[in-house]
Parts: sequence; C-alpha cells; structure tokens
Amino acid sequence: MAYDYEDALDYSSHWMDWIQKNEFPTPEQAHKIIEESTTNFAEYYNRNWLEYRKSVTESGDWAAVEWGGSGAVFKDVMGREYLDFLGGYGMMDLGWSHPDVVNTVRAQLERSPMPSQELLDPLRGVLAKLLASITPGDLKYSWFGASGTEANEAAMKIAKLYTGKTAFIVAVKGFHGKTMGALSLMGKSDYRAPMGALYGGQVYHVPFGDADAVEKQLEICEKVGIGVAAVMFEPIQGESGAIVPPDDFWPRIRAATKKYGVLLIADEVQTGLGRTGKLWGVEHWNVVPDILTVAKSLGGGVMPISAVTTTEEIFHPMMYPNPFMHTTTTGGGALACSAAISAIHVTLREKLWEQAAEKGAYLMLKLQNFVVQYQNIFDRVTGKGLLIGMHFKNPETGYKVAAELFKRGVLVAGTLTSAQTIRIEPPLVVTYEQMDMLLDRLGDALKEINKSM
Repeated sequence: MAYDYEDALDYSSHWMDWIQKNEFPTPEQAHKIIEESTTNFAEYYNRNWLEYRKSVTESGDWAAVEWGGSGAVFKDVMGREYLDFLGGYGMMDLGWSHPDVVNTVRAQLERSPMPSQELLDPLRGVLAKLLASITPGDLKYSWFGASGTEANEAAMKIAKLYTGKTAFIVAVKGFHGKTMGALSLMGKSDYRAPMGALYGGQVYHVPFGDADAVEKQLEICEKVGIGVAAVMFEPIQGESGAIVPPDDFWPRIRAATKKYGVLLIADEVQTGLGRTGKLWGVEHWNVVPDILTVAKSLGGGVMPISAVTTTEEIFHPMMYPNPFMHTTTTGGGALACSAAISAIHVTLREKLWEQAAEKGAYLMLKLQNFVVQYQNIFDRVTGKGLLIGMHFKNPETGYKVAAELFKRGVLVAGTLTSAQTIRIEPPLVVTYEQMDMLLDRLGDALKEINKSM
C-alpha cells in the first residue's frame, strides 16, 4: 500500500475538527459518519465485528454508532437515546462522562498528560496510597497497567517471583484476559485452542465454586511435587454470567491455600469498586486475598487503568534487587491516575456499593418474576448487586432478547464464556425510574418472543 501522507493529514484534520465539536451532526452528516464507520470497521479494523454486532442494528441506520452520553443514558450519532444496561462491561460504574472525573482529567491534561518516567510522578504515589487504604487486610503495594489483562499478567508474575513456583489453579469458564499468560488461565476452549501452546507452567482447571475440587487439586500437587504459585478466581464469575459461588467457597479456599503455602489471587477486574454490592467482591465472605487485581471501573469510565495490589512481603521481589522487574511506559500515566483518584473519591463519597446492593436486590426480585412467568424462555437469573446474568434456554433466545431490547432503546449484551447468557450490568448511578423502564421494555420483548415460540 502506497504512502499518502497528504490524505492522512486531511483525514486526521477532519476528525480532529469533529472531536472538538459539541453539537450533534445534522442527519445528512450523521448518515455519512455511519457509512464511514461501517466501512472503516470492515476494511481496517475487524469485518466480522459488524456481523457480531447485528443484534444492535436490527432497528436500522446502524444505531450502534455511538456519540455521547451521561449517567446511564447515551445517544447514537443520529441523536437517538438509549438506556445503558451494559455499562461498558463494568467500565461505566460512574456512568458516561462523570463530570467530576472528566474535570479532574481535564485539569491534569492541561498540566502534564504523561510523566517523564525518570522523576517521581506524584499521582502514581497518591493512587497507590489510596488503594492501600481501601483494599482488604494488609495489601499495600500496587503496580499499574492499562487493562485488566495486564494486571492479571502482573499478578501471575508476582506470584511466581515470590513463591518460586510455576503452577496455577483456576476455574472452568473463568476469564482473566486474552494475552498469552492470562489466556492460559481461561476456562473455555474457544479462545485457547486456536492459539496452540500457551503458558509453559502447569495450569489446572476446576469447577468454579467447588471447594472440594480446589482442596483435592492442591493435595494432589503437593503429593506429586508440583509447585503451585497461586490459586486465582474471580469472586463472582463475570463472563460466565454473574455466577455466585456457595458461601463456603472463598473461606475454604483461603484456608486451603494457607495450608499448602500457596498464594490466593482475587481477580476483581469486574467485581471491584462496588459492582457487587460491596466495595470488593471478596468482602461478601470476609476473605483477604494475597493479591488483588482491579481495572474496568478504576478509570471512572474516562481513562483506561488497572492495578495489582499485594502485601509488602509479596511485592518485595518486584522492588529488590531490581525495581524494573516489571514495567510499562504508559501504564499508570498521569491522566489515568487522575481519573482513578477521582473515581475512587466519587465511589466513596456516594457509597456506590450500597446503591449497587439496593438496586440489584430490586432488579433481581423483578427479574425472578419473569423467570417464573416465562419458564419456556428463561433458565435462571444469577448475580449480586448490579452484576446480573439472565440465563436463557439457548444462545438463540439470548440473542433475540438482546435484539428486542435494543429495538426498544435498551443496550445489553452477552458474555464471553456463556453464550446463552445476557448480562445486566448498568452504571451504579442508574435510577429506579430507568430500571423500571428496563423492566417494562423487557416485559414487552419477552411477550414478543413468546408469541413466536
């Protein structure tokens, strides 16, 4: 492909102008943006992304071309309004464009967008201290990346450095990211098998919520001399459809890991910072992990940032003798840290975990009524707080529900390791009026689907 710098300059200039405009496009301009977006995705990003997103295009005009939002509401490029009950897969806990976070990031942007990397960046230290003050137990030191996957990769590395061991015990249908190390821990073949050989150390998968299986695997590894670095689980499985383990699961695996001298990692990438009705998912069972990872909502829905937090003792090999054992140029930059500081502030100020618990209980009760009413459509509803999974009889029915809801102005989506499940994961600032609107429109959608069954 020949270079065309002039064309690239013109095209980037055109879009820089659009980015700086506050008003919505005219209908003619909007249709041009829609056409341009679909072409760009097909020709330069991922053609099958368009096919995959078909459930949100059945209402016509490529309504999936989003433009902006506030709270639990967003608008597409045509100016049409939608209720957001997806929340960016847990990224939008504070809603779209929370003004406190946006203003904090804007102020930092004017001062210094990125650090020198050589001098001390104050915000990185501030965020690390904040995390030490709000995470369970004596978790203290943090490392920052840009995504949950990076945090989980770092957690794996820290566990190996500290223990000198290489094996991990994880869950079937678990999800920890898609880079090669994190992908090795994934509990579904669709994403693992095509990649061939993954992490060289041993990885053992057990059923999520089965404490007997974890204890037995730890016992076997001990007997045959396999060194287990860590046991790693999500407090509540997100991509598997908001699966809540039995109440004895986390206390038992905490006791078992201590017995065998194995670290316990809590992947709070999706559950952390209030999503499940507690500030941290493990707090439902009063368990303190050795390592905790968080991402998604940490950036307040404004900037990408993730963190792995652990004790001073476990973090020691990351500091001595070589403080550059695991680094990233852009992770934990000033803009990202400013967003996280503000996001934590808003979460604590508004006690959003309490809102998630109350609103989630309200929604779950109403959704259970639909399960009873439409037993030919629903299998069950699971979850805690505002991490809810609607499980249907088959993936086709889940698709129909998502499509029918979007036709009615509500955004939901499926999960990555449970194809028949639709997640309900709105911003924690969603209102009761908006939840009632969801329920009314879901009722209409289920009636429509039921007619064709």
